[in-house]
Order: sequence, then structure tokens, then C-alpha cells
Amino acid sequence: MSFSPQRIVCLSAEIADWLWRLDAWDRVVDVTVYFPAPMDTPRKPRVSGFSTVNLGEIIKLHPDLVITLSDVQAELATALMKLGLAVLATNQRTLTETETTLALVARIVNREAAAEKWLAEFQRRLAPVKIGGHRPRVYFEEWNEPSIAGIAWVSEMIERAGGEDVFAGLRSRRSAPERIVTTGQIQQAQPEIIFASWCGKPVCADAIVNRNGWSDVPAVRSRRIFEIPGEEILQPGFQLVRGFERMKQVIERVRLAT
Repeated sequence: MSFSPQRIVCLSAEIADWLWRLDAWDRVVDVTVYFPAPMDTPRKPRVSGFSTVNLGEIIKLHPDLVITLSDVQAELATALMKLGLAVLATNQRTLTETETTLALVARIVNREAAAEKWLAEFQRRLAPVKIGGHRPRVYFEEWNEPSIAGIAWVSEMIERAGGEDVFAGLRSRRSAPERIVTTGQIQQAQPEIIFASWCGKPVCADAIVNRNGWSDVPAVRSRRIFEIPGEEILQPGFQLVRGFERMKQVIERVRLAT
């Protein structure tokens, strides 16, 4: 008989969201504080952030599986394993890897049939737009101090939405420090649109506009600066479809205006 966990701790919001969509929420015993459970959904204990976790409280929950995300939680995953817990450490960085990870989790909880519908919708709603002609130049800012360009799946989403990622050459850089860009590089790239999501803190468009030397950046001159909620762009799970739809609307509007 294959193992199917019944007491799951989700330390990443996108997997918590996925288990809820798969009607496996009853198996979740703890979630990160970064997952806002939908209305009318039974609340679960919240004993973890993203990079910080109360290990003692997790042990008390007697989980049979803990799910983590990325190299940021690598040390945490190691600590949990040393405590004797089963850990699934995911590290998806592209849209294909994201889809594969969602399918894997569905198999683990025996929800393959339920996942088929959701994965088909994921593919359909993230399908590349078909356009000809001008593709607006787009800069995505994942953090502001220092400026960090978008991770691989964000770069892919920009291009699928009809834009040109001005830092597409950085998409293979898996860690944030490898994607740091300078003010000069951004000025030289001349983005026509700036999307931003600052890892858990509000984006301040005025702060972007008032950066030294940015008055010549087309996106700043035209005030085409748009915040995308973190759960729709920085969490590699199903909700990326919502961030993608926001991108498409903005890029299409700019494309038609130029």
C-alpha cells in the first residue's frame, strides 16, 4: 500500500492553496501565516512564517509530512528531517516545474482525478497570447533594496502575456542575489512597463518614480508602474493564473496605445 499522508504541515502558501483546491484541506494541520484561507474554510494553526518556524509547535502536531519551498527553507527542511520528520522539499523555478510539482503533490494525497481539472485550467489560462508587432519592454522588480529582477517563472509569464522581459537573460539565475540589477542597467533597458511585488511589503510607486536618474525611464514618465499581489506572482502555484491575467491586461493596453 502506498503512503498517503493524513497530517500535513504546509510551510509554503502555494501548496496550502493547492491542497484546498484538491479538497484535501482536512489533511492539513498547520499552514504558513502567508496563506489567507478562503472564507468558510476551517482555520488551521499558524506556527510558521516563511523563513522562521516554531519547530516545537510543529512536533506537537505530529505531522506525517512537512512540505517546504525553495533554497530559502533548505536549512529548515534539514532541521525537520533531523527531528525525524518526513519532508517534501519543492524547488520549482519555471512554469513547467510548477505544473510538475502540483501534479506530484496531487499524487501524494491521492487526488490525481481532482487535479486533472485544475491542471488543465492552469495550462489554458497561462497559454501564450498570440500577437504580432510591438511587444512592450517590461521590468519586473521582486525587491527594491537592492533591485532584484524577476525569477524564471515571472520572466516566462511576461513573455507569454505579450511583453518583452528586459532582463530575460537572468531567468536562469535561481537565487535572488544572482538577479540583482543596478540603476544604470534598468535605465539602459528603458522598460515601458514596471511590474513590482516586494516579497511581503507594499510597493511604493512614488518611491520608484523618485529614484535618482529614473525620469528618463519610459515607464516612469508615463506612470506605468503596477503592483501585483505577492500571492499571484511570487508563489509558484495555481494562483499564478491571476497574476498572469493582470499582466495580460496591462501589456495589451500599453501595446495598443503605442
